[in-house]
Amino acid sequence: MDQYGLIGYPLGHSFSMGYFNEKFKAEHIDAEYLNFEIPSIEVFMKVIDEHPNLRGLNVTIPYKQQVIPYLDELDKEAAAIGAVNVIKVIRQPKGKVKLVGYNSDVIGFTQSIEPLLTSAHQKALVLGTGGASKAIFHGLKKLGIEPVYVSRTKRQNILCYGDLTPEVMATHQVIVNTTPVGMYPKVNDCPNIPYNLLTSDHLLYDLVYNPDETLFLKKGRSHSTVTKNGLEMLLLQAFAGWNIWNDGL
Repeated sequence: MDQYGLIGYPLGHSFSMGYFNEKFKAEHIDAEYLNFEIPSIEVFMKVIDEHPNLRGLNVTIPYKQQVIPYLDELDKEAAAIGAVNVIKVIRQPKGKVKLVGYNSDVIGFTQSIEPLLTSAHQKALVLGTGGASKAIFHGLKKLGIEPVYVSRTKRQNILCYGDLTPEVMATHQVIVNTTPVGMYPKVNDCPNIPYNLLTSDHLLYDLVYNPDETLFLKKGRSHSTVTKNGLEMLLLQAFAGWNIWNDGL
């Protein structure tokens, strides 16, 4: 039986295992999807070695960047992004294994947000600088939108939350939360942006999908802002990941 899986830590609210195992059952695919909750990236190769039927992996927090040195190859988009969320496991003769890294987050994100964009959406704020943010930044650029990172600490070419002046908020009308702030169970938390400066021209997109409507999105909606959570992105990137494992996209 073919195996697929997810590496990350922690994996308490993993979407992927339920999604893929339901898919396998519904489509009569002889495969199973497992969670590999590994406390350190150093354990990664042990997962590969101990599961000879493993054909593919998803990668989540905190290993989207840490896993790259263990891979034999990156596709062009993953290399440009600097983060991986899909690994194709290619079994070669004499027990050798080739690991190829991809990024389907950018596919899922761009396909999900594109229908909501208008000509007014020229610039974007990307909240957070972790592995997921790299795909969002890259995806926005592909869509012709100029992104800038926002972090809790100011660095070169990165804004801090205190830099979000009325002028910045007025010109950056797409705001994407790539942090886990507001995720269950901490549903009363939200990124520290000036919500009072939001308008109906703004678009708020949250990669978090549990709860369905985070406080970030709720506050945006109270200002007539267009909002969307990350569930569709998750479904689209999962579909793209399956194609990668089976067709080598």
